[in-house]
Amino acid sequence: MKRTRTAALALAAAVAALAPAVGQSAATAAQGTAAYLQDPGGEEKAMKSMWTKDDMHKVEGQFRFYPTVQYKTVTKPGPDGAREYERKVADPKTLAWLPSYEFAWAVSDSKLVKRAVTTKDGRHPIVVHAVLRDAKRTKAGEVRQELTDRPGTGRTKVPGGKRIACDTGIYTVEWSLTRSGYGTLTGTLNWDSDCGQYRTAFSPDNGRQK
Repeated sequence: MKRTRTAALALAAAVAALAPAVGQSAATAAQGTAAYLQDPGGEEKAMKSMWTKDDMHKVEGQFRFYPTVQYKTVTKPGPDGAREYERKVADPKTLAWLPSYEFAWAVSDSKLVKRAVTTKDGRHPIVVHAVLRDAKRTKAGEVRQELTDRPGTGRTKVPGGKRIACDTGIYTVEWSLTRSGYGTLTGTLNWDSDCGQYRTAFSPDNGRQK
């Protein structure tokens, strides 16, 4: 019993750390610094890359998908004998996802020797695009931005602006990053929309099993 309670408290603490309250709005977002999926996987700075046909220009790209759980809070009375000490708690019934998409790029130019002595000077047009598809390949979300006059290295985060219901299966994210005249990098990753861990941690007994 003690081990079960300890495990339940550990789960609740982990989710609490993952889900700091953002303001006092009706909806609260939960997102931790590591709560994302990255393509390519591996190290924080891992990137896909391609050279132009003349081997004089290189484009590198990285994509991160932030699912971000969103929920509403409800007011609960305090404990017996101190009912006036109300508190706001997460309502598991209102859980949903609000994805956002992050793109990073690096553009290098060789000055004299192919694939050597590269610099990241100059300004560049960058186009980022991502599509979220459900298991039936139906489009569930999409973002696209044309970025102008950007430095050789950069990163941008694009809000998805569309809620995704919990527990609606496995989704695929298709992404691309284009530097006009240089090339287009593409990738895909899978995401499971299961909200089980949050629902358990936000339950009235904090996930304890009787």
